[in-house]
Order: sequence, then C-alpha cells, then structure tokens
Amino acid sequence: MSTLKPLTIDIVSDVVCPWCYIGKRRIENALALVPDVPVEVRWRPFFLNSWVPREGISRDEYLTAKFGSVEAYKGIAGRVVTAAGEEGLTYRPELVKRQPNTTDCHRLIHWAEAQGKSAEMKQRLMELYFRDGGDLTDVNVLAQAAADIGLDAEDIPKRLGTDEDVALISGQAQEAAEKGISGVPTFVFAQKYAVSGAQPADQLARAIREVSGEINAQAAE
Repeated sequence: MSTLKPLTIDIVSDVVCPWCYIGKRRIENALALVPDVPVEVRWRPFFLNSWVPREGISRDEYLTAKFGSVEAYKGIAGRVVTAAGEEGLTYRPELVKRQPNTTDCHRLIHWAEAQGKSAEMKQRLMELYFRDGGDLTDVNVLAQAAADIGLDAEDIPKRLGTDEDVALISGQAQEAAEKGISGVPTFVFAQKYAVSGAQPADQLARAIREVSGEINAQAAE
C-alpha cells in the first residue's frame, strides 16, 4: 500500500470536443507512465457549445454557424483525425449528422461516477460520437450507452426524462468558466495547477509526478 497522499486530477472536458477525446487517451497513457503515483481522477463538465439547444441541431447547421461552412471544417478535421489516429483512436467526422447539447451526456457521466464508471461512460459516449456517428440527442442511444457499461438501461430513460442533476451539471460547467477555463481539455492538479490542452503523455506524466511530490512534501512538513 502506498503511503503517498493521492493526487486529485480534475479533468474539465466535453464529450463532443475532439481534443478532449485525444486528451483522455493521453492522460491515461500518462498515468500508465507513473504507476507508483496514487491519483484520484474526477471528470468535470464543460459545454463546448453552450448555445446548442437541448434537442440538438443538424451537424451541417452547426458547422456553418461555427466555422462558416461545412467545407471550412474539413481542413481542420483532417489534422484532428490524424492526431486521434496517432493515439489509436478513430474519428470519422463524416458520420456525425447531429450536434448535441451535452447536458444529458454529462448527467450520465455523473451518474456513472457513483459506480466508479465515469471514465467508462465518458469513453463510450465519445466512441459513439466520434467513431460511430451516434446521435447523442437520442434517449435510446444514451440508454444503450449506459447499459453497455453496466448501468440500469430501464432506469436511465426515466431519469433523463426529468431535470435530475441538470442544475448541478450547469453549475459545475459555469464554475469552470468562472475560474477562467475557456479551452478544453483542462487538467487541474490538486485543485491549484491547471494544464490546458491535450498535452503529450510524457509532459502530463511529468506534471503528475512533480505536483504529487510537492503535495506530499507539504503533507510531511
């Protein structure tokens, strides 16, 4: 058993952010590089596109509003597709037909946390969106995603049909924005040091080791 104080890592991100998809894999690879450092990872919500309505909009409408045109995004997408592939991930932007509001996705991740499965829920939703072009505005798709990781498939649609934890998720996303987080993913170590962007695994591993060393040195004083 390690006698080190666990390092908390709050990861602020959104399931429809491609760099968050990549960043999740990189932080996992970083943790594998420092197996002797105890950590507690907490997934925190962020709304990359807070203006998208709860029912979502068509992907073409979204790309036109955000990038000027569907064509304009293709050049940007190519770079992200390549970066994802280098991490062993698949991003097929051409399959995405609907842009969701991610409140319900973040609710699912929050509910999965009670079973220690928030990272699995996050991964499943990201795979559905980036790899499979899944419609994350569809309650049935969300319920199946929850069932895929072992959550109650019958209970989830009922909960999604209520306002349960909507205010909580909105509040957490607002808190992140008020703390100055405007780009994601952002990794917050020990609630005091923030690293923004999908940094390489070795750099994240170095930060984990350095901050862990600092908090444990302080605890020993």
